[in-house]
Amino acid sequence: MLVSTRELADHLTDSRWIVFDCRHDLVDKGKGAQLYRSGHIPGAHFAQVETDLSGAKSPQTGRHPLPKPEDFLRFLANHGVTFDTHIVAYDDAGGLYAARLWWLARWVGLRHVSLLDGGFNRWQAEERLITTEVPEKRPAGTLSLEAGHMGSVSTEDVVRQLSDTTSLVIDARAPERYRGDVEPIDRVGGHIPGAVNRFFKDNLNSDLTFRSSDELRRDFTALMKGVVPARVIHQGGSGITACVNLFAMERAGLAGSHLYSGSWSEWITDPARPVTQEPKPAS
Repeated sequence: MLVSTRELADHLTDSRWIVFDCRHDLVDKGKGAQLYRSGHIPGAHFAQVETDLSGAKSPQTGRHPLPKPEDFLRFLANHGVTFDTHIVAYDDAGGLYAARLWWLARWVGLRHVSLLDGGFNRWQAEERLITTEVPEKRPAGTLSLEAGHMGSVSTEDVVRQLSDTTSLVIDARAPERYRGDVEPIDRVGGHIPGAVNRFFKDNLNSDLTFRSSDELRRDFTALMKGVVPARVIHQGGSGITACVNLFAMERAGLAGSHLYSGSWSEWITDPARPVTQEPKPAS
């Protein structure tokens, strides 16, 4: 699930490995492309979160609905990906965006998908080679939709499970957004009733590498309180940060949880859906 900077450096000329740069900014949507043009890991292709890793938006969807499986497969195939390719995704935010590509690739049936541990930050800190050259176009790969290894749920599914004590919604947003203290992106603050908070950054060390599988398993097991992984639903603001928690659970050996792809930004499109807000913690 994770590759080190050294391991990736050893495989930069390996045609069986394809690297995707997923850097992005949820507010400045053009920043990722700008950063890519300024310098990226040699051979890396750019994956735009708003288009390549998301589908068409509507007033009823969240900010980053899932792309159609065939559209995402076409994106990968156009960059030369086949079922035998080892995909490595990276960003500069602890996997915040790269985990979305990882989840999507697993969702459409690909197996060989990893995140670069520590991402671009670690690569750059180690003074490894960076280039502004865009890689030559590879011959298109051959991909067809296979049985996926990741599951997603709809808003209706979440509504049905609101009173089900055998299931659990885990919210990956920052605690202040979860509580409803602030909401810098969406029009309503708060969280889905019954959801518990696991800030996606809690899965990371200070250098943005992932914590050990044992640490992650301990934390998620305590959070789940007996709920089995297959009954866990992950959400964030729009289905992006949720993928980091889902990745962390898989890394911890707690496989089988699901992504609520619409997440908070879709939940609040209907004012009839309940919202919970919590008081600020005492100072």
